[in-house]
Amino acid sequence: MSPTEEDLRRETFAERRRLADLLAGLTPAQWAESSLCEGWRVREVVAHITMAYRISGPRVIAGILAARGNFNRYADRQARKDTARVSDAELLDSMRANIEHPWKPPRGGQAGALAHDVLHGLDITEPLGLPSAPADRIALAIGQPDKRQLAYFGVDLDGISLVAEDADIHLGSGTPITLPAKDIALIVGGRRPVPPHS
Repeated sequence: MSPTEEDLRRETFAERRRLADLLAGLTPAQWAESSLCEGWRVREVVAHITMAYRISGPRVIAGILAARGNFNRYADRQARKDTARVSDAELLDSMRANIEHPWKPPRGGQAGALAHDVLHGLDITEPLGLPSAPADRIALAIGQPDKRQLAYFGVDLDGISLVAEDADIHLGSGTPITLPAKDIALIVGGRRPVPPHS
């Protein structure tokens, strides 16, 4: 049965709450650790997660236009700019104050909001060796990505399928490769390569 909008909203808010609690326990050195997002420390990832709470839509559009229409270039510039002027404590406060913020990515809906927070949560927890989101929440966040979505992150599942050992995830139709849900999320999110297979 497909998740309802309320299921997705509840899990999005739960993930934000989990991340806020986790961030509250980090040391300054951990905030400065490299994340899975290339060139970003943990603090830049948190600045990116909270960007929609702190920056108005018109300012985001202006920033994207200034980056010649490239959202990734804009997001990188904005995260670096924010962390140069906003403290880690202020970023955490922004997260805590917006647990139930209604933000959804353009064209992504509530499923996109959940995927955004879960994947960027993994960008933080994996290098720090901290617990990931629950496997069932990760499964909701992954959903059933189509070839276009996978191609965005350079993921090619031709000839294989990714099957979670701890959640209801089955992507692709070829030779099954069984992995934890979080590892599948890291693959489909372009953070890890597809495992070698014969």
